[in-house]
Amino acid sequence: MATAAEEIQVGERLVRVSSPDKPYFPERGLTKLDVVRYFLAVGEGILRALRDRPTMLERWPRGVFEGATIATRQTNRGDAFYQKRLPAGAPEWVRTAHITFPSGRTADEVAPSELAVVIWAANLGTLRFHPWPVTAADVERPDQLRIDLDPMPGVGFEQVVPVAHEVRAFLAELGMTGYPKTTGGRGLHVYLSIEPLWSFGDCRRAVLALGREMQRRLPDLVTTTWWREQRDRPVFVDYNQMARDHTVTSAYSIRPTPAALVSAPLDWSELDQARPEDFDVLSMPARFAERGDPHAGLDGDRHSLEPLLEMADRDGLEAPPER
Repeated sequence: MATAAEEIQVGERLVRVSSPDKPYFPERGLTKLDVVRYFLAVGEGILRALRDRPTMLERWPRGVFEGATIATRQTNRGDAFYQKRLPAGAPEWVRTAHITFPSGRTADEVAPSELAVVIWAANLGTLRFHPWPVTAADVERPDQLRIDLDPMPGVGFEQVVPVAHEVRAFLAELGMTGYPKTTGGRGLHVYLSIEPLWSFGDCRRAVLALGREMQRRLPDLVTTTWWREQRDRPVFVDYNQMARDHTVTSAYSIRPTPAALVSAPLDWSELDQARPEDFDVLSMPARFAERGDPHAGLDGDRHSLEPLLEMADRDGLEAPPER
């Protein structure tokens, strides 16, 4: 017999949670309601990561179980799926942002304005949130630069860490402050707040220029070679994550694997000791209650892209097409 739905007060909203006892991570004994409670516990942090940003929902309505797959453009079938458009039947208080994909097609995508939207999405099975690096106020000009340090197969998290430290040092030389987080896997992201003055193409050029500088500084560790089979170094600086309609998993999202690891914002001082497996749905609420959000300062000073774009010009890096 299905468990009766529960109604949870989230700010001014009453959010319905259906089938609260449905297993979502059976190996950890976690239910849908446990996932909802997790997002409530880290609410200030995840809302900071998503607020007013067009956000694709990664929905796992049957939970995470052995053999579960996610639908792709090629198969269009699976136990989970990506939702780019506002789901049917959404409450009237769920705001959206109107965006244009590289194909020229458009969509109204969820743009969370309050924590109730996150909880509503969690009830739909959303585990990972994929926000654009723009806000609804200007969907053409990113206000975040996202540097994705992507390890090659077989490369451990410990090999990514020194690259992140070098990124931090380089940004500091430019008078910029980056904010690191785990991906929930073996990689790391470094976020940088920027003035919303440049196009997606400019932002991609800027990250590529940074990647080339990392390649010069750490030639045994870093590559910017796009074709995977041609990469001969452990860590790829994935500049294409700054292309239009490419997103990275938000802070505090839950990785859909049996361990229920989460994408954890970090202080630079703890990066050397941190490991991805330290942060999961069960451990993160206590950490958040004790330490707050290490990315709280990300909403502060915004930086100019000019230094990185000047480097891109010197390296002869051309702007990619916008669509």
